[in-house]
Amino acid sequence: PVLHRLSHYLLAHYQKGTRPVRDWRTTTNVAIDLMVYAILSVDEKNQVLTTYIWYRQHWTDEFLRWDPARFDNLTQISLPMESIWVPDILINEFVDVGKSPHVPYVYVGHHGEVQNLKPIQVMTACSLDIYNFPFDVQNCSLTFTSWLHHIRDINLSLWRQPELVKFDRSVFMNQGEWELLYVLSCFQEFRVKSSDSYAEMKFYVVIRRRPLFYTVSLLLPSIFLMVMDIVGFYLPPNSGERVSFKITLLLGYSVFLIIVSDTLPATAVGTPLIGIYFVVCMALLVISLTETILIVRLVHKQDLQPHVPGWVRRLLLQRAAALLCIRDREKLGRSRTQSSDISGQVENGDSAAELNRCVCQAPQEHEVPGDVRPAAGRLDGLPLMRDVLREVAAVRQLLERREEFRDVAREWLQVGYVLDVLLFRAYLAAVLAYGVTLGTLWSLWRDA
Repeated sequence: PVLHRLSHYLLAHYQKGTRPVRDWRTTTNVAIDLMVYAILSVDEKNQVLTTYIWYRQHWTDEFLRWDPARFDNLTQISLPMESIWVPDILINEFVDVGKSPHVPYVYVGHHGEVQNLKPIQVMTACSLDIYNFPFDVQNCSLTFTSWLHHIRDINLSLWRQPELVKFDRSVFMNQGEWELLYVLSCFQEFRVKSSDSYAEMKFYVVIRRRPLFYTVSLLLPSIFLMVMDIVGFYLPPNSGERVSFKITLLLGYSVFLIIVSDTLPATAVGTPLIGIYFVVCMALLVISLTETILIVRLVHKQDLQPHVPGWVRRLLLQRAAALLCIRDREKLGRSRTQSSDISGQVENGDSAAELNRCVCQAPQEHEVPGDVRPAAGRLDGLPLMRDVLREVAAVRQLLERREEFRDVAREWLQVGYVLDVLLFRAYLAAVLAYGVTLGTLWSLWRDA
């Protein structure tokens, strides 16, 4: 009976269409408080942030006062929100009506203080910066202001101290993709040209993405493929297996990019750095494949391959080999060439000397005592011997030519080996510098 009597006493002659002050020059002060409950979604493409907040308002209604002694010491009562005056406080960044539960009542104290507590699902526009993805930190604002009343009619203030609002995570659900860092608050006046000022209370919700999922699913597979590309340089440069291996890696990386394309955030104004990272990794794989094709083409044995130019021999086999510390391989190639040349010269000299000895001794072998054949018969063997000598000389020429081709191929193989080591170390230095730069940037962004 006391609640019914008090409710009838307060609402019998109440005018909810009028601002509840007895003097129209009195300003209604509305205190605002906010607590973030959950980060529901972050839409990078549409630049929309969806949050679930607990919102509180507090103001004084001069027409909702009573003496508790007349109503059984009752100091607080809940009244329907539709029956009293409520300030028109809205959020400027609203882009859609959220699915917020309807709370039909407010609390009213005996001094006229009104408390309006309600949860709100907020879909607000936010300028999302995805350049640092997946180590990005987003700062989105929620601006509360009266849509109609000037600052002389409705003024805004903060219910609690800014330090208490900043680090309040008591109701935040900390199990999603985003982590709440802090909530900043500030008051400011907003004026449009020559019109009156409006009071605004801004809350800056600062959130950070948890990068572990994206590190495992995006960065580590790409790093593993790049490591395999570097290991592929240890295959022999004169074999075709390296080319097929690099082509397989390139195709695998292309399939990987197709799979992860839906995971990367997309906006019309910018590209995340991780997308640039993937493109550069693809370019490095293409450069590696091109280098492998050139080296294989260089060291491939051909019968009409020319000799190594002198400037190439001086630049690569001497200076570059000394710079890359591969003198042993050059000495080995030289020793093999020299040994084969010496053995060829020895064999050719021995065979020539033996043939000359046979030719010189041929007439004498036929002049033995008791030989009854005529001298013309002894001279019939000379054309046959000349034919044999010509055949042997042709075989010797062919062997020398073949040995020359082998020496040329060996020289080009040595040049290809030195050039392959040089390009591999330059490629490795570029990959390491690129990886260290990105790792440093992401570490700085994560610790910032």
